[in-house]
Amino acid sequence: MILPIVAYGDPVLKKVGQDIDPDYPKLDELLDNMFETMYNAYGVGLAAPQIGLPIRLFVIDAAPFAEDEDLSEEEQKELIGFKKVFINAKITSEEGDEWAFNEGCLSIPDVREDVFRKSKITIEYLDENFESHVDTYEGLVARVIQHEYDHIDGILFTEKLSSLKKRLIKGRLENISKGKVNVDYKMRFPKQKKKR
Repeated sequence: MILPIVAYGDPVLKKVGQDIDPDYPKLDELLDNMFETMYNAYGVGLAAPQIGLPIRLFVIDAAPFAEDEDLSEEEQKELIGFKKVFINAKITSEEGDEWAFNEGCLSIPDVREDVFRKSKITIEYLDENFESHVDTYEGLVARVIQHEYDHIDGILFTEKLSSLKKRLIKGRLENISKGKVNVDYKMRFPKQKKKR
């Protein structure tokens, strides 16, 4: 089932997610719905807060990035095969040089900006079977994970921009929060306070 993606301005996007346990209700169905919702919106990652759930869960399928012709064959293979579920994730280290990449977000449509992130991360997480993993990732995979990980910590990529960039996109962000944006996927916009 395709779920509506929560738009910029909704308080759930600012909450730090709660850990979940294996008894979390209908988890398999939720994961299927998250992947379906992400594919429908042409995303490469989707975090639970983006569908209104303040929990530490995100899904990634990095295959669309493999179409970048500037990547080596090895990098393309890694991206094509990278489809994962991350539950109760914790990034334990970020290292390497910071590098810029033009990021966007399904909750912030039509806004893309260069974001600087470290090139290598180590992350502890549980998979969909609640088996424990500690993995190290680099490059684009690391970046997608960092972006989704920020979501479960209540952080949006726009918060990592310079104050000048933030001022330049302020009006566009306000329009998104008011539902004044054209998207070809289902979205849920924050309720507007009625003027007295």
